[in-house]
Amino acid sequence: MAVLVGKRAPSFKAMAVVNGEDFEEDFSLDRYLGKKHVLFYFYPADFTFVCPTEIIAFQEKLAEFEAKGVAVVGCSTDSHFSHFAWLQTPRENGGIAGVTYPLVADATKTIAANYDVLGGHYDYNDAGEMTFVGSPVAYRGLFLIDRDGIVRHQLVNDGPLGRSIDEAMRLVDALQYFEKNGEVCPANWEEGKEAMSATREGVANYLAKQEATR
Repeated sequence: MAVLVGKRAPSFKAMAVVNGEDFEEDFSLDRYLGKKHVLFYFYPADFTFVCPTEIIAFQEKLAEFEAKGVAVVGCSTDSHFSHFAWLQTPRENGGIAGVTYPLVADATKTIAANYDVLGGHYDYNDAGEMTFVGSPVAYRGLFLIDRDGIVRHQLVNDGPLGRSIDEAMRLVDALQYFEKNGEVCPANWEEGKEAMSATREGVANYLAKQEATR
């Protein structure tokens, strides 16, 4: 598993469905450079089970993310036609109608491979023939990318394990607090809680206050 934290997010151009209905060629995260933070996430496949719950949960928090200057972008190895069909399917029928943020189509699987979230691998069978083992769809990868295009956080879940959108929001808050104030965010930090300076005195003062409240 590649660790992309601290590195520039892999660049790409691909077809995407935006605003829930429009096809856009050569969609790229580069449009956000210098302007917005990005939450770029992968999900295994359209018309599945855990996936719509996550996709809709991101949509329900979209206004909050946008208010913080964060763009949300989803991606799977499906085609843009599959994305479009799912976006036109009512939620009561298992669809994701009403989702407006971009869904990238990674039909060639190169984006998932470059972010190292593509499942499965090639191996040789007893006859010496190369075969593919597993399922070549994306894991539930999540990447928080700063305005300079650098990955600051990544999380990868297996297919059965849905992600917490509230935790994604907390990490956005923590990164933006650090960028603004220069203080680091301790365990379980949330917006409005105390942070600390990255010094011996800073951590000592913080831990002393924590002990005093126990």
